[in-house]
Amino acid sequence: MGKLKITLKRSLIGRPVQQRRTAEALGLRRIGQQVIQPDNPATWGQIEKLSHLVEVEKIDEEEGV
Repeated sequence: MGKLKITLKRSLIGRPVQQRRTAEALGLRRIGQQVIQPDNPATWGQIEKLSHLVEVEKIDEEEGV
């Protein structure tokens, strides 16, 4: 499995608590912040809840972090 680079593109202000907690669980706190997460079904489930707020890129294992 590869890795995903997730970037927070929109603010969490005014969003439901569940969306804020999901962003925090992914490690996202500020607009423009990027995190590397494993490419697995659990991560994709979190991304689905925040799809309108985040941008996702796949990273190959060879590229590294």
